[in-house]
Amino acid sequence: MQVTKDGRNWRIGAAADVEWIAGHTTAGISITTAIPPIFDAYATTYQADDITAAVYEHALVEDLITHTPDQPWWLAYLDTGAHDVVFPRAPRVSLYWNWPYVLVEAGPEQALTWRTGHMRHGHGSLPDLFFPADRSWLVSALWDDTWTCVGGREPLINTLQRNPLANARRVRPDERRAATGTDPRVTANA
Repeated sequence: MQVTKDGRNWRIGAAADVEWIAGHTTAGISITTAIPPIFDAYATTYQADDITAAVYEHALVEDLITHTPDQPWWLAYLDTGAHDVVFPRAPRVSLYWNWPYVLVEAGPEQALTWRTGHMRHGHGSLPDLFFPADRSWLVSALWDDTWTCVGGREPLINTLQRNPLANARRVRPDERRAATGTDPRVTANA
């Protein structure tokens, strides 16, 4: 199926496009609840209080672009009933606990511009889950988290850690995503 936006047709994804995620995460409180345990490195990231959503999201996406060859990205918007899914009439795919997502093949520009307001920030635009076609990384923010989880190659995670605007912290696959509901820098072993 295709949908039209910005004068272009965009492909809507199906279950086969996310089968590498669906059923491959683990229940619990570690990062592998959001990210399958297939990556070299993992991190959590969230918007610091002293920067805007736009600054944070652009920093995160720029770091991802730097570590990604030119290719389409899959953008997934969780249908909570209260947040914009960009294409409200598009079919959904199920992830995690059968949560419905609208999945569309687009790119980093669309990730930063298509939506206004998501569950983590009223002025944020990022999809709730996104990854490049080559699946070299995955960014996922679960419904009840105020932070975002990232899995990818070591160089990407190192770049995110060095970028103060990305506000990322490396975590081990068995480590708690966060010990509190708000600050992923505070951790304890799972």
